Amino acid sequence: MLFNSVDFLIFFPVVTLIYAIVPKKGKCVWLLIASYYFYMCWNAKYALLIAFSTLVTYGAALAVEKCKTKAAKRWLLIGGFAANLGVLFFFKYFGFALQNLNKLLQHFSFRTIQNPFDLLLPVGISFYTFQALGYLVDVYRGDCKAEKNLLLYALFVSFFPQLVAGPIERSKNLFRQLHEAGEKKMMSPEGATQGFIMMLWGLFMKMVIADRIALFVDGVFQRSYAIGTVEAALGAAAFAVQIYCDFGGYSAIAIGSAKVMGFDLTENFNTPYFAVSIGDFWRRWHISLSAWFRDYVYIPLGGNRCNRFRKYVNLMITFLLSGLWHGAAWTYVAWGMIHGLYRVAGDVLKPVRRKLIGLLKVRTDVFSYRFGQIACTFGLTSFAWIFFRAESIDRAILYVRNLFCRWNPWVLFNESLYTFGLDRREAGILMAALLLLVLVDLVRYRTGRNLGEALYRQNLVFRWAAMIFLAASVIVYGVYGIDFDSSRFIYFAF
Repeated sequence: MLFNSVDFLIFFPVVTLIYAIVPKKGKCVWLLIASYYFYMCWNAKYALLIAFSTLVTYGAALAVEKCKTKAAKRWLLIGGFAANLGVLFFFKYFGFALQNLNKLLQHFSFRTIQNPFDLLLPVGISFYTFQALGYLVDVYRGDCKAEKNLLLYALFVSFFPQLVAGPIERSKNLFRQLHEAGEKKMMSPEGATQGFIMMLWGLFMKMVIADRIALFVDGVFQRSYAIGTVEAALGAAAFAVQIYCDFGGYSAIAIGSAKVMGFDLTENFNTPYFAVSIGDFWRRWHISLSAWFRDYVYIPLGGNRCNRFRKYVNLMITFLLSGLWHGAAWTYVAWGMIHGLYRVAGDVLKPVRRKLIGLLKVRTDVFSYRFGQIACTFGLTSFAWIFFRAESIDRAILYVRNLFCRWNPWVLFNESLYTFGLDRREAGILMAALLLLVLVDLVRYRTGRNLGEALYRQNLVFRWAAMIFLAASVIVYGVYGIDFDSSRFIYFAF
């Protein structure tokens, strides 16, 4: 079930209304039923995978807590990881691994192996698997107690607002709120209003911006063999905006829908394109996943508590795994590798930058310096997005070659850019929507408040005018159509 569908438009009010009136002891049971129904609307059989992950990590966590020896705890942890990652590998990476094995066999003139399985990738499997494994590690470390209520733990894994594309919640945050759901009334007019505003803003980001700019992005990448520098640069920048509005829009709807019911989910985006460095970007982009890899991969590897070479190895391993988490393709691995190299290069060149700033007497406390940092960071991230979006490494390399070797500034004046999916009118709507996006992100950047919090502080008339404007914009300017494929959220594939 998609957030931007009529089904969800019916589903969510019904679920919220029943949740508000059901007795306290039945609230979590009702949310669990609703969550499994939400997922089963996509593929009922694959709900068994969520149940499997839930039962394995639930039992493993209880066993870990009862074990007296560290060795036994470690083996239980390994067993829980092996079972969950085994399922993840089978459904998400088996075909990819077999494809690469066959290429190796062909190279040495051996007989290839046929794939006996025709598997459909379960929506959100990487998200709920990582959430469950994060909980298991927290219990193993003693950061939280093992949850004894199976129904409550099942809801923790499957809570529908963040089930299929995050944010990846931590046990300390969500368990406390789930326990409170059965103990006291959590819903409030303030929370419901802020949540509803966030849902409207998420739909605006997705349907007005992301789905519209996707038409241009698709046109550029489909013709990557024939484009020049201008089209390639605009296409990369446009995809950077598309994936932000697509995934950021989903996160806003997820956080907003949970907020309406009285739950506070982890913020997943914090003005990522106002970042002043790649490190700052990863503190603002997909925050829940970045924190997961930091706490459960990078720090256990040694983090930055070891020598410089080992620190760089740890960074590269973490980013390569992050790239692979996103998808079973070398393009995602390359994207992760590029970001890892950015981080390593940034750390290595830090003394050089400081020396140059001193020699050239560059002021670092002024707007122009920060703007230059933001522009440079956006350029670097947009370049990396080329590999994320490309169909293959070969197409990505071709795209990059055209980006740097086919200078064609005249296309800015001959209107040929309107042949890539957006006519003059649609481009005008997109520009206006992008200005609003920049304004909202600027407010968040300067005040630290999301749109829901910022508007709730305003007068009632202004607040309602803003809500009506967002709703009307989604209805009038949202991209619709039976044949329009981009209505599905990008991160559903991960």
